[in-house]
This record gives sequence, structure tokens and C-alpha cells, in this order.
Amino acid sequence: MMLILEAYFKNYPARRKVAEFLFENGLSVKNGKIYLRNVEVPISELARVIGVNRKIVYHTIEYIEKTYPLKLIFERLNPLPSLIDVAPLMGWEVLEIELEKEGYLRGFSEVLRLLSESGVPVMEVFSRNLREEPTKLYIVIDGTLPVEVFMRVKEMEGFRKLILHTPEKDKEKFVCNYCEVKYCPKRILIERLEATP
Repeated sequence: MMLILEAYFKNYPARRKVAEFLFENGLSVKNGKIYLRNVEVPISELARVIGVNRKIVYHTIEYIEKTYPLKLIFERLNPLPSLIDVAPLMGWEVLEIELEKEGYLRGFSEVLRLLSESGVPVMEVFSRNLREEPTKLYIVIDGTLPVEVFMRVKEMEGFRKLILHTPEKDKEKFVCNYCEVKYCPKRILIERLEATP
């Protein structure tokens, strides 16, 4: 999608900024207005958030509506609801896994296989594999990721990074820079073993 925006907005950087914001947030353009599903979004507020003046937003809407390929895309955009941000509040964990682009499909299926074999209940899966962005996989699970699954994911071919977003109350205590996670299951396991007589 970013290649399409690059092609159509290469001479209009401010309009491109508006178009990218609309696309990334799932805001549609219809009948000279911007919508979040069926709710009209005020142009002045949108301009303030994006950091452009209202005139730029109006010019972007006009340009999108008179350019047929852009019109087809932007009139169909919708935001995708996700549990990613609210999961830790609900007591669930979120696995944020970055994969190499070449191994995306293999890594995607391997992670789901590992979770299935370990009986980890998956609530939601969301993934992005766009050309210009890092390839990421978000998995919301009900419960705690077992340490052995954590270690096997890190050993997968094509694995780059894993971040766990957790409902753990005392997160600072469990931060581990080596693992790049919000809390480290390996450290928790070691602490538990050391505390056991």
C-alpha cells in the first residue's frame, strides 16, 4: 500500500502524510468527508492530530476522490478492532514476534504449531507483513506463556525478536534486556527454583 501512496503522492508530501494517517487508522473517504466506520470525523481535529492545516486535509480528500484507484481503496477502509492493547488489562498476555521477511509464513505456522502442541489457548492473532515495515506477528493468549515454548520460539529459524506484554503486577522486577521482553519467564523460573528449599 505504501508503494501506491508513494506513486500517487510523490509530489505532495503533506497530502501523503494525511493519506498515510487515514490508511493506518482505517479511516475512509466518502462524499467529501472522512469516516470512522459510519461516524464522520471532524476535519479540524484530524488536521490538528496529523499536524497539517485543514486545507491540506480538504485537498487530500478531493485528490483521493478524483483519482479512481485511490477512491476505490479509501472508500472501503475500516479500522480493525484488536485485543492487543487491552489484553494485559484483561489478564492475558500478548506475544509480539518479529520475523524475517523470507521466513514469514514458515515462522507464522511454526509459532501456532508450538502454541497448539503446548495447549496454550489463543484468543486472537494479528499479523503485518508489509514491504516497508518489519514483519510482526501479535498473538493474544489466555494465561502465561510456558518457558519452554518461549525458548523454542526464540530458537526458530527466521526469528528476530520476541516481546511479551504481560499483566504481571511488578513488571520492573522482571525486565530482562537480554531477552527484550517486558518480563522474563526464564528469570522468574530461576528465582522460583532458588527460592525452593
